Amino acid sequence: MDTPRGGNGPYGYRPYGYNPYGVIARPKKYINPADLPEPFPRPSTPPTPESEQQQPVQDPPQLVLNPSPSRSYTMILSVAKVKSVLSGDSLVLTSIENPNSERVLSLAYCTSPHLRKEGDEQWAFEARDALRKLVVGKHVQFQILYVVPNSKREYGNVFLNDGRNISEAMVEEGWLKLREDAGRKDESEEIIQHLDKLRLLEATARSEDKGLWQSGGERINVQHDMGDPQSFLEKWKGQSLTGIVERVLSGDRMLVRLITSPTEHIQVMTLIAGIRAPTTDRVNPSTGQVQPAEELGNEARRFVEDRLLQRNVKVEILGLSPQNQLVGAVMHPRGSIAKFLLEDGLAKCTDHHSTLLGPEMRTLREAEKAAQAAKKGLFKDHVAKPAAQGGNLDVQVTRVFSADVVFVQNRTGVEKRVNISSVRGPRSSEQSEVPFRDEAKEFLRKKLIGKRVRLTTDGTRPATEGFDAKEVVSITLNDKNINLLLVQEGWCSVIRHRRDDTDRAPNYDELLLAQEKAKEEKKGMWSGKPTKAKQYIDASESVQKAKMQVATLQRQKKIPAVVDFVKGGSRFVVLVPRENIKLNFVLGGIRAPKSARNPNDKAEPFGQEAHDLATKRLTQRDVEIDVFNIDKVGGFIGALYINKESFAKVLVEEGLATVHGYSAEQSGNSNELQAAEKRAKDARKSLWADWDPSMDEPQEQEVTKGADDSAPVSREKDYRDVVITNIDESGKVKLQIIGTGTSALETMMTKFKSFHMNPSNASGLPGPPKAGEYVAAKFSEDGQWYRARIRANDRTAKEAEIVYVDYGNSEKMPWSRLRPLSQAEFSPQKLRPQAVDAVLSLLQLPTSKDYLADAIDYITHATANKELVANVDYTAPEGTLYVTLYDHKTSENLTDSINKDIISEGHAMVPKKLKNWERGFGDVLKTLREKQEEAKTQRLGMWEYGDLTEDD
Repeated sequence: MDTPRGGNGPYGYRPYGYNPYGVIARPKKYINPADLPEPFPRPSTPPTPESEQQQPVQDPPQLVLNPSPSRSYTMILSVAKVKSVLSGDSLVLTSIENPNSERVLSLAYCTSPHLRKEGDEQWAFEARDALRKLVVGKHVQFQILYVVPNSKREYGNVFLNDGRNISEAMVEEGWLKLREDAGRKDESEEIIQHLDKLRLLEATARSEDKGLWQSGGERINVQHDMGDPQSFLEKWKGQSLTGIVERVLSGDRMLVRLITSPTEHIQVMTLIAGIRAPTTDRVNPSTGQVQPAEELGNEARRFVEDRLLQRNVKVEILGLSPQNQLVGAVMHPRGSIAKFLLEDGLAKCTDHHSTLLGPEMRTLREAEKAAQAAKKGLFKDHVAKPAAQGGNLDVQVTRVFSADVVFVQNRTGVEKRVNISSVRGPRSSEQSEVPFRDEAKEFLRKKLIGKRVRLTTDGTRPATEGFDAKEVVSITLNDKNINLLLVQEGWCSVIRHRRDDTDRAPNYDELLLAQEKAKEEKKGMWSGKPTKAKQYIDASESVQKAKMQVATLQRQKKIPAVVDFVKGGSRFVVLVPRENIKLNFVLGGIRAPKSARNPNDKAEPFGQEAHDLATKRLTQRDVEIDVFNIDKVGGFIGALYINKESFAKVLVEEGLATVHGYSAEQSGNSNELQAAEKRAKDARKSLWADWDPSMDEPQEQEVTKGADDSAPVSREKDYRDVVITNIDESGKVKLQIIGTGTSALETMMTKFKSFHMNPSNASGLPGPPKAGEYVAAKFSEDGQWYRARIRANDRTAKEAEIVYVDYGNSEKMPWSRLRPLSQAEFSPQKLRPQAVDAVLSLLQLPTSKDYLADAIDYITHATANKELVANVDYTAPEGTLYVTLYDHKTSENLTDSINKDIISEGHAMVPKKLKNWERGFGDVLKTLREKQEEAKTQRLGMWEYGDLTEDD
């Protein structure tokens, strides 16, 4: 029984006369293309690979006429679109009205070589390619002539819109031949005429050696993988190959046959660079269940199929995925398929291929933004990110915290911390990056510190557990993007953002590309040769270390340095890269008011203002320093210059410091400072806001050069009983003034000893001690507890240098041997420290190390364990006493002193340049000079080789 038209078959029952492909009753006429519906719908699911397709039956089929012998086969034509071809004799058609409907139609009475899993037949690819070029993507008219019952395979004729019969065109070119059983059944007159024509065309093609009938020609060899992916990439990277899209699996991946030569083809899975499309329906191999597609996944696949399936494309070979799949830019005649997918909202950009695409990634980003703005496809619910608050700001970089974090200050003085967008400096958690942290930070510091830059806010990161909120920004200096510069030089890596993370740098793709280039060129932290981390030796850790370094620094002028930390208006921690040291630095010649060290402390008037000015002008800045001397705790005293200007002068001129006459004369810039102070007074700035000129007293000039323009200060008698408790390496002494203070000290020390003998008071320090903190310490020589103060800390060794405040001696001691001095009855407020700084008057000790040691030994022997009388000749502004010592058992008059004995033995000399107060000691100076001449004559002490001052 004949099968009714549109009846049972692979598409189920249809009423007579219905055809899902569109029935047009135009006897013996062809369809006008203008009558076809526009635009053409997108195609549906891809065909099964040819190796899995059921091939046309080779045995003579059982023919069933369709629909009845009484109708001419030219009466009814249907319209469809050719989705693909399976071989030179089979096509996959899709319905124009419903692209999801497909059917396979084989060309009636003809056959061609086939592509088979076990091996392609000769000329199979060429035959299929000829049919592919002829019909794929075009609208055709077709009629079904017969159906093979057992396979339900349909056979018929297909016509192009120009009227050409596909079978005849293929036979004429030699790519089809008639089946051996063609015409054996009773056929209509029209069919017999058709077959005769085909036989004639076949004979002609055979005689002309066309297609299948050619005698020569090499067979195309198809390789179904890349072989060694890396070798393939090395050979073809950057080249553009012609390819044929054999199958589309999803919007962003397809099976492409790359034509590497006329006879060598490579069929590989290819990922479209720069995008990610949603997944399509797929079957889970383990369960057989169909996993549904992601939103618009099937639509994205049909979009690509409709444009590329079995079309010639250009594939630019870019790279490999982590799974060693080929990544390339796929181009059809109108351009990049990735761009068109993005514009229709059927894919999103992916960062993983950004470095492969380079500048072309910008085009894809713009296409994605256009789809977002139009709310197309995947972006139908897109909400545009609100513009970041702040926009473009003109700010000054005040501090560099790390290679990716800086502090900036706007024009109103408000400071904030910002993170540089999309980049990350060397991480402390990565062993290979740790050695580069300081270098990366220094690179950024030199570029930005103190500079005015343009800040563009790219987004914010909300606060999370353990992390504060972050503002991420792009920084531009002189039209150069600092984010990019850091990556180009290899000092920062690029953060891999989440796909939905929009808080990123606008030049993110450029950053990724720059990172790859920096890695190739082995720049910065990608060099693979980590430099040894720079370690600065703390020259101010102790007085001894400071003394070892001071002479070297004094010989140099304008030493390049970096202010690492601002402790106050005139006190800083300074790094000296040339000497590989850091030191505590104090501005000489001035006194700045103190700022509060802790929140509960109270600052001196204008102390915080001085501190703030120093922080703003000096933090992390390149400066120059001159070193004059060291103080009693290892700090270096000198001048500091920022942009060739003395910062001491800046403080004084702003009324935030006063001139200290004595030290200003020593520094050699007294006139400059005095002039600056006068300007501050006249302007009534800060400290001088209430200054009254009538109450102003002339500054004391404490250093002279022998001029007679100032009257000497007369010597006064101020005798005190004292005990020398310590003599340091420079000859300065510590003494106790015997009286109520020493009596109170004895009483307190008795209680102090009892307190620390009690086991309940044996608890140690609650934490690491701080410099300047008072503690209780157990002296190593006698095992007794004394009051002490922290001078310096070695946090690595957990050791502190301490000074015993009642005696003046010092030593290093582990933190574990210290206890808190928190008891009110032992505090410095209850009883001030009893050791007083003192200098022996009118003596200049030798500079030679050996002679100085002899002098100290002599002074120690002359003063040890003795109660002496000291005349306080002068008290310096910082509290140091200048004294003449007398041993009441041997001294008979004012000139018969221990000071005189020291000169008599050749262990010191009379200063050639006298201070103002020293010039009032005429009688004493005369006696001392006479003793000095006697010591020279007798070649005593430092004079053993003659007069050392003759060349002065």
